[in-house]
Amino acid sequence: MSAPHVPLHVTGHVLLGQDRDVGEMWVRDGRVSLTRPSPQGSATRELEGWVLPGLVDVHCHVGLGPGGPVDQETAETQALADRDSGVLLIRDAGSPVDTSWVQDRPDLPRLVRAGKHLARPRRYLRDFGLELDDVAQLPAAVRAQARGSDGWVKLVGDWIDRDLGADGDLRPLWPRDVLGEAVAAAHAEAARVTVHAFSEEVVGDLLAAGVDGIEHGTGVVGGLLDEVAARRIPVTPTLLQVARFEEIARQAEDRYPVYAARMRRMHARRYEHVRDLHEAGVPLLVGTDAGGTLGHGRIVDECAELVAAGIPAADVVAMATWRAREVLGFGALVEGSSADLVVYPADPREDVEVLRHPTAVVLRGQVVRG
Repeated sequence: MSAPHVPLHVTGHVLLGQDRDVGEMWVRDGRVSLTRPSPQGSATRELEGWVLPGLVDVHCHVGLGPGGPVDQETAETQALADRDSGVLLIRDAGSPVDTSWVQDRPDLPRLVRAGKHLARPRRYLRDFGLELDDVAQLPAAVRAQARGSDGWVKLVGDWIDRDLGADGDLRPLWPRDVLGEAVAAAHAEAARVTVHAFSEEVVGDLLAAGVDGIEHGTGVVGGLLDEVAARRIPVTPTLLQVARFEEIARQAEDRYPVYAARMRRMHARRYEHVRDLHEAGVPLLVGTDAGGTLGHGRIVDECAELVAAGIPAADVVAMATWRAREVLGFGALVEGSSADLVVYPADPREDVEVLRHPTAVVLRGQVVRG
């Protein structure tokens, strides 16, 4: 059983959502109240500062380590690192293990699971996902993952094709018609599909198939960018991961020079590319790609990278909070909603580095940090 909730009185600048700011709110029995309660006998804890809905990491892999699946103790440590960074809602964008147990833990972030990555043999990182021998298996595999997830399915859209030898480069994994059938299968199960996509070549296929999200999105350029913006398809830039492209190129350049050159080009223009996405009106979300090659608890590093790319801190804060909550189907902080919030000593919309210094993290009405 969870510990009894201590009533909270939160004052200062409570940012409920876009252009919604109140001077105080109360938390009782884990729920938000914007109405002053009648006097109670129990003690009330006071919190003061700039208050945001909990941060959201929309591209995170609880249960995944550098070598593939990890044990439950390690997954718990990952989730706690995310929580203590202020992340109170995670979309687990692919995990090789069943992490549904996280949802039963009131001290861990809310978790929206996307099932296992769907890929092909030798066309993704070994032991990270479910590898399909035949592309025709994709629609049925998507249907199965949709039924076992929380409304999302994660596909690997492109990866290096090593069978091309020195000409090896990023290539789409799935024929366009099969991809379209797979997305339709997910939608029939009331699930959405988001896709790992580095290359420009795969983006047209994703648009034709009607996908619901694009991860990394380094190939969303030119006319493709305009169409993604017009269709309001969310893109998660994962700049921490793209920052690794130079290292990846260096490791690959002897055997796969074409691929290495492309990765270097995408690395060199990563900030310019994210500015282009933002200026075109593409809905951007914040995701760290934690798990695998990147550690957990780095949401503020990702936010800082987005600011370094030229996106205003206020927009980045919105992307990491209420905008992401809306995309994932979670509302803003309103009367009666779960009290998932973070308190800061100053306004992070003025300086994103403030996000590194929460004075309190409140999850389901409990102060779990501070």
